[in-house]
Amino acid sequence: METYPAVEAHGLIGDLQTAALVTRDGTLDWFCAPRFDSPSVFGGLLDRQKGGHFQASPCGIDYVSKQLYLPGTPILITRFLSADGVAELIDFMPVTGGQATGHHRLVRMLRVVRGSMRFRIDCRPRFNYGRDPHQLEVHPGGTVFRSPTLSLTLNPVRYGDRLRLLDEEIHREQDGICITATFQEGEAGGVVLETGSSAPPRPYTPDEVRELLEETRDFWRRWLARSQYAGRWREMVERSAMTLKLMTYAPTGALIAAPTAGLPEQLGGERNWDYRYTWIRDASFSVHALLSLGFTDEATGYLSWLNDRIREARQENSPLQIMYRVDGSPDLTEEVLDHLEGYRGSAPVRIGNGAAGQLQLDIYGEALNAVHLAGDRGLHSSHQEWQHIVHLVDWLGANWDQPEDGIWETRAGRQNFTYGRLMSWVAFDRAIRLAERLGRPGDVTRWRDARNAAYEQIMTRGFHPGRGAFVQHYTSDVLDASLLAMPALGFIAPTDPMWRSTLRAMDAELVSDSLVYRYDPGASPDGLAGNEGTFSMCTFWYVEALAQSGRLDDARLTFEKMLTYSSQLGLYSEEIAPSGEQIGNFPQAFSHLSLISTATHLDRLLEGRA
Repeated sequence: METYPAVEAHGLIGDLQTAALVTRDGTLDWFCAPRFDSPSVFGGLLDRQKGGHFQASPCGIDYVSKQLYLPGTPILITRFLSADGVAELIDFMPVTGGQATGHHRLVRMLRVVRGSMRFRIDCRPRFNYGRDPHQLEVHPGGTVFRSPTLSLTLNPVRYGDRLRLLDEEIHREQDGICITATFQEGEAGGVVLETGSSAPPRPYTPDEVRELLEETRDFWRRWLARSQYAGRWREMVERSAMTLKLMTYAPTGALIAAPTAGLPEQLGGERNWDYRYTWIRDASFSVHALLSLGFTDEATGYLSWLNDRIREARQENSPLQIMYRVDGSPDLTEEVLDHLEGYRGSAPVRIGNGAAGQLQLDIYGEALNAVHLAGDRGLHSSHQEWQHIVHLVDWLGANWDQPEDGIWETRAGRQNFTYGRLMSWVAFDRAIRLAERLGRPGDVTRWRDARNAAYEQIMTRGFHPGRGAFVQHYTSDVLDASLLAMPALGFIAPTDPMWRSTLRAMDAELVSDSLVYRYDPGASPDGLAGNEGTFSMCTFWYVEALAQSGRLDDARLTFEKMLTYSSQLGLYSEEIAPSGEQIGNFPQAFSHLSLISTATHLDRLLEGRA
């Protein structure tokens, strides 16, 4: 199990339709094609032997490696340093655009900047999570891997003059290709991996690769230049923004929760989920984060995707599903890949997500809050969209007061979760504001009655007098970090004694050296074995709660501590283990969304104090 790299020892690259993870030793061990939610082609992250990998690293020497991004881009540079030389591996994916395609390119360029170094490039795809066989065809211009459902082409980059041909030593190893070459200072080489190409393999020229690199660099720098954030944590905020953009499926505007599946919340445990889908909740939070930075096009793209889901729910006379595939389809049937051992032996490996069929009432509040925030920025709903929204709010009015599965997707049965009631209150409140501000039709009287009923219920049943705190659900005394959002959503004043005592209770029970647990699974069984780490999003929410409650110095220190837990590249997974390493799917949209929102909010408060 020591052969598995740490979760945080990866860089993310992508082309706005799919993405890949690259380790610090130059191994690409996760890549799905043609979409984020397609089967993996390289899945060594979940099984080092059966998952497949694409390695490009020094051989025969001892070295250390470092990773960085080309500033202002997601172009990944992995540096190899040894006594004999220094080399760089440059990985990137040219942007595909807004039309769905099966043709994707992944460029891997090697160059030696000092001394000399010998490299080994080992390409061993395993199609359909390692379940499909493939044929290997070696041509003069490159190599083709052909499976029943997908073809993969490996094209060399041919150099002349002083630059060495990378196909110096090429040989087959069973159903893979191994290339070895020695580079001297100033020499370079590379390969271009293509999916779904109908053309035969052919060498790329240096000019072609240089043009792809420059186009990719310029695209990302132009995009980032639109950011309006100029606060204290600009580098981390901009990296988070690029990470969210990398996890956005451009053809529909859908934001996935994470590009990975099966990474455990506890090593060796069973809390291993597939996050390559779009949650109504996660993507709704993205509207706030993106608008705060000035990225209105991305916010508009997501709202269009959301409105399509609301329209479909109305047409089918059904509630919203909590998550969908990136194209909006609802089929997320969960299955176990029992032929894969899982990351560091953490089985089962699940694809699909059975939680898609759960009832989670909070998603309606997040959706309506996103629509409301967009309206504040002039992004108003059309007449047809408003009609769909009215139907959604009317459905919630008839269904909000019932047990549900909750924000954390527990599998222990439905409860009257306080957070679900809180977000139902938000849904009614934002719908009322939109209707009154814009003069739109709707049963505002009924919505107001529902909003008031939800408020009274939370205050009388969601607050536990013995704990002096708002609790997870009405028949429990367990604390829940999701309720840190109460003052930020305007439900309760941050100076209210009921809130201050709730925050003190969370300080004592859920906070561990500034990091925040979601809840205690031991005190509130969730239907799953084992424990989990602290939840990064909750830690950022805790910072906002501290700041709003007047504890601004505590908030800033907690935020600065949280920044130390990021990866070397500024990326965050879902959770942080007690040892300080990152666990869960990586990188996680929730973590980066909340980082952006917290940084912008904390900046405003610090500027106000100054």
